[in-house]
Amino acid sequence: MKVRSKTSSALTASRVVLTPIGRLTLVASEDGLQEVIFGAKKLVKNLKVSVVAKKNLDLAEKQLQEYFVGKRKKFNLKLDISGTKFQESAWFSLNKIPYGETISYAEQAKLVRRPRAFRAVGSANGKNPVAIVLPCHRVVASDGTLGGYGGGLAIKRKLLALEKSF
Repeated sequence: MKVRSKTSSALTASRVVLTPIGRLTLVASEDGLQEVIFGAKKLVKNLKVSVVAKKNLDLAEKQLQEYFVGKRKKFNLKLDISGTKFQESAWFSLNKIPYGETISYAEQAKLVRRPRAFRAVGSANGKNPVAIVLPCHRVVASDGTLGGYGGGLAIKRKLLALEKSF
C-alpha cells in the first residue's frame, strides 16, 4: 500500500456500498482511499469530483467486494490517510497480521517496537480511518476476548468468521 504525502488534494468522492456486514461509506481523494465508514453517511458533496478520485473509489469498492467473497486476502490500494507517527506505525503494522489470524494488542505493541504501549495501540486502532483495509479487526485482547471495534463487536465477529471460512 502506498500512503499519500501530507498534503492531500481537496477533491474527494464518496459512495455507499452494500456488503455482507451492512452498508459502508467509502471516501477517496485523488491521492487514495481516505475512509471506510461503517454505515451509510451523508457527506458534503463536492460539486466537482475528479476522475482520479472516482477511480480510487472504484478500486476500493472492487477490492472490498473481492474480500467479502474470499477472493482477496490483502488490499492493494493507495491510501490518503494521516495520523501521528505512532498511529501510522500502529496502522501499518496491521498489514503484518496474516489473513484469518489474530494477534493481541500486546503483540501489536511489540510489532511497533513499543512493548508496553498496548493501550496506545488499541487507541490508535480505534482511530484507523480505513478499517478492514488495514485489518484492526484482527487484534484481540490478550485473554482472547474481542476487545473493541469501531464498527461494533458484532461486525468484528462477522469479519473474523468470514476470514476463518475461507
